[in-house]
Amino acid sequence: MTLTIAELARALDARLWGDGSLAVTGAAEAGQAGPGQIALATTPAYAEKLAPGGMALLADGADPEALGLKAAILVARPRLAMAGLTRSFDPGPEIAPGIHPTAVVDPSAEIAEGAAIGPFVVIGARVRIGAGARIAAHVSIGRDTVIGRDALFHPGVRIAHGVTIGDRVILNPGVSIGGDGFSFVTPEKSGVEEIRHTLGERAEIRQQHWTRIHSLGGVEIGDDVEVGANSTIDRGTIRATRIGRGTKIDNLVQIGHNCVVGEDSLLCGLVGVAGSARIGNRVVLGGQVGVSDNIFVGDDVIAGGATKIFTNAPAGRVLLGSPAVKMETHVEAQKNIRRLPRLYAQVAELRETVKKLLDKDGGA
Repeated sequence: MTLTIAELARALDARLWGDGSLAVTGAAEAGQAGPGQIALATTPAYAEKLAPGGMALLADGADPEALGLKAAILVARPRLAMAGLTRSFDPGPEIAPGIHPTAVVDPSAEIAEGAAIGPFVVIGARVRIGAGARIAAHVSIGRDTVIGRDALFHPGVRIAHGVTIGDRVILNPGVSIGGDGFSFVTPEKSGVEEIRHTLGERAEIRQQHWTRIHSLGGVEIGDDVEVGANSTIDRGTIRATRIGRGTKIDNLVQIGHNCVVGEDSLLCGLVGVAGSARIGNRVVLGGQVGVSDNIFVGDDVIAGGATKIFTNAPAGRVLLGSPAVKMETHVEAQKNIRRLPRLYAQVAELRETVKKLLDKDGGA
């Protein structure tokens, strides 16, 4: 794709400086831009690497003339501009229009006009796929699943039966939606049930075996959701597992059965959400955050990396640590831990002083 830098500036709703006729064919980091590439130099450190005579994306306040540029786009919020710029030059996967001859499509499936179905795709009975959807190679879609308009499924995605997926949803390679939940029961009260009740005490340890509770619910995914590579969302036991509109899920995330995730939330890599947990709107869970089953995480909660949330989290709380506490509490606790060696030395010194004083008094 080729744009003039003036066209690109208009698309980004940004201010153009210099020669607007220069052709832009792609983007590169500062110091690595070749002919036709616009350099991304939105901080002073990157701006120092710019070669004279090129073109760049700069933050407001930068001086493109002093940097020796031919043209520049100046933006108030650089990362937002990068989102628009990268979208402009991302061709996405190549999926030929229509249905590939190697695809296996049940006769009862409904595929809307403009959808593209790639090689070796398998589409089950009564599936409905919206207009403009793009389904890459080796995707399987189970019976009675509904997929919205302009969806993009990358290679190797697995969609089970009875799943509902909204418009413009992006599923990256290896995503699995709608597998059975991890739900098992023992004929008698299990050791896990016992210690949850007693908080650690066990009357006896006995043999037990596990019987599956089958998952009859589906999965419902709202519009504009993205799911990262090799992430999994389990189907509900009776009701559906639900992911709200606009939520973004990173790679290797596990969402258990019956979970409800709100709108515009962000779940980073290796997050694990146990069954029947409820996550509010605009929640951010950093990498490796864990959420226990059957608890609620309120709207606008932010949990730092590796936080473990074992109890309900009120709306707006910023959490860190294991178990999760307020971030400022965790930071203060870590400071105190670092002070312990010095405190121990001071206490040992005080003990020695007291001992000498007592010995002196006893001798008198």
